Amino acid sequence: MQQTEAQAFARGISAAALMDAAGAGIAAAIRQFFPSPGTAILYLGKGNNAGDALVAALHLHQHGWTLLARLSAPVSQFKPLPAQHWASLSGSLRQIDQSLTPADLPPGSVLLLDGLLGLGASGSLHPQLAAMAREMNLLRQQAHALTIAMDLPSGLDGDTGQPFPDAVQADLTCTIAQVKIGLLADQAINHVGRLCLIPLPELATTAGDSSAQLATATILRPWLPRRPFDTHKGQAGRVSIVAGSPGLIGAAHLACLGALYGGVGLVTLWVPPAIYQILATRLPPEVMVRRYRQPSEILAHPHDTLVIGPGLGSQRHPEILSLLAEVTAPTIVDADALNALASQPQWPSARGPRLLTPHPGEWARLAPVSVSSHPTRRAQAEHFAAQHPSLTLLLKGARTLVAQAGQPTLFNSTGHPGMATGGMGDVLSGLLGALIAAAPATTPISQSAALGAWLSGRAAEHAALTAHPHATLPTQLATHLGHALHDLTHLSY
Repeated sequence: MQQTEAQAFARGISAAALMDAAGAGIAAAIRQFFPSPGTAILYLGKGNNAGDALVAALHLHQHGWTLLARLSAPVSQFKPLPAQHWASLSGSLRQIDQSLTPADLPPGSVLLLDGLLGLGASGSLHPQLAAMAREMNLLRQQAHALTIAMDLPSGLDGDTGQPFPDAVQADLTCTIAQVKIGLLADQAINHVGRLCLIPLPELATTAGDSSAQLATATILRPWLPRRPFDTHKGQAGRVSIVAGSPGLIGAAHLACLGALYGGVGLVTLWVPPAIYQILATRLPPEVMVRRYRQPSEILAHPHDTLVIGPGLGSQRHPEILSLLAEVTAPTIVDADALNALASQPQWPSARGPRLLTPHPGEWARLAPVSVSSHPTRRAQAEHFAAQHPSLTLLLKGARTLVAQAGQPTLFNSTGHPGMATGGMGDVLSGLLGALIAAAPATTPISQSAALGAWLSGRAAEHAALTAHPHATLPTQLATHLGHALHDLTHLSY
């Protein structure tokens, strides 16, 4: 990135112009996640990272935000650009000289803008900066203030993702122009939080690691097919869902909601006779609920994708394995279908594309060799994809990733900790079924999988805008998928 900046300066692009664009982009991202103005407390170092924070603060102030500032050094020691922006804001912010405690915070939304250190920093935080970072982390933990990192959380190594002592724990990291590889490291997740890429066209030529990508709206948008105006339901995708059992009917319901709100043309839920009546009367009228006794009945019914696993229970493993051995349509394998595979030393040969969607527990059972032989989630996923070229893997987690042989590994950027609730994966399975069913046959499964992960996380973010993230329910995730689809066509991150 430093080389890319130097090349931009050689072309006549000014550092001031880049800082203005970066700060404006950061402010726009902040307002997308926190639309109601509150108080922004700027934690400033001496370098250009502080300048990014000050430009962002200027835009926030213009939209009604109150500005406070905590300085790690006198303004006289600032670099020229941050000093200039500090002067322009002198009448709009108040400097706080003493350490802040949770009791000192004003009511309402409080954001902590981490402008302590930028890309050029390395190693442990110096004592004054470490004290500032500890203060931010304390306010975040005890007062639930929200921390926004500029480019990198201060104290996090941008190359390795190693957090040094007292490294800032951010809720949102607005990284500028390109994703620094350390931001995607497993050990960095709790310091990076939600990752947002602020585009700067002047710095867009860096080669980087071409074998991986951060899934942003800009990348994903072309992967959502545009429908011709004369599209009918048979062309919008037909999804068959095999889900639910006595005591686990909710999983079937949620998978159907994911498919419906994902825009599918037709949804058929296949259930055993024992739960047909309850689901037939409970599900939305758009879902066709059918009884079946033999897997062959499902296979004979027209469908573009099959979703199998949510809420099936462990007693139906033979039936699951029979379906997986025979189905030729693209199949989303989730939940109890994953456990059925994990129980077999030899998996049935795939006669069509398969997308496996394990959470960490299912992953450990499904791919013990990949887990034990590789220390990182990315290495595990890529090893698995190389060993199973006919399969695609969507590995759930705080930074869900998608791996498919011959395709870049895709890291999801959206979502929040409130998604740690049973049923979120069921909605995702139905959504994935809808997206794959509607995609052209030549579309790599990994692209539809990354699209589904992004939409799922963004829907959860919408659900949390008017309430606490912990209160987000899977049903809300489904009903906010429309907002997520809208954002996919309007946002850049």
